[in-house]
Amino acid sequence: MTHTIKPVIAKHVSIGEGIPKICVSLIGRTIEEIRQEALAMQAADVDVVEWRVDFYEDVEDTGKVKEALNSIRAILPSRPLIFTFRTSREGGERHMDEDTYFRLNEEVILTGQADLVDIELFMNEDRIRSIIDIAHQNDMHVIISNHDFQQTPPKEELLSRMHKALELGGDIPKISMMPQKTSDVLTLLDATCTMHEQTDHPIITISMSGKGMVSRIAGELFGSALTFGSLRNESAPGQVPVQDLRQTLKLFHANL
Repeated sequence: MTHTIKPVIAKHVSIGEGIPKICVSLIGRTIEEIRQEALAMQAADVDVVEWRVDFYEDVEDTGKVKEALNSIRAILPSRPLIFTFRTSREGGERHMDEDTYFRLNEEVILTGQADLVDIELFMNEDRIRSIIDIAHQNDMHVIISNHDFQQTPPKEELLSRMHKALELGGDIPKISMMPQKTSDVLTLLDATCTMHEQTDHPIITISMSGKGMVSRIAGELFGSALTFGSLRNESAPGQVPVQDLRQTLKLFHANL
């Protein structure tokens, strides 16, 4: 029986179909740094751009967030854009209380300027369902994510978290885990392979650091639909420079 993934289409990019897509994060702290990073993306071989707004110094000012978002969109009008506030408990740059977090995400969804929004799994479930409804009403896809910079839980727990993301209504489950030993990388890849067989949704899975680099380049084999690379600075440990990443993904694809 052929297993078919229903891809998530953002702009012209089909996430979950063919070679895993390459995403690079904007991590500028000032509007000027963000603009410069976005300009560098114009010529880069990048499929998807993520704005990690938790790096932005004026993230508490929703008006300035919207202005920055407009600037990014003006520079990169045709690139799919993920809007992400990563909380400090999941490896992000700062803390934000849930009220502010969901208000910020809703305000951005209503601008229509992003294509996907990343919402963390371990938040209030009713609020997650509500923000997903708002996103879908505004033709935006939702990544439900979970990050652990300390460890890699057992396979059953990883599967449970990804299934929970889908139960809540998310379009793409994402897990990113830190391996303490080589077998942790295998656990992550095994969970990826199993989840890929259990759902028709695209999934994103990452094993971080140098140990986990294989997960960033071998996603097509195991079932991960998107991988994160770096242009100038890493937004997470173990990211591969975009040019090298593209060549490696093509090499894998040609031999499958």
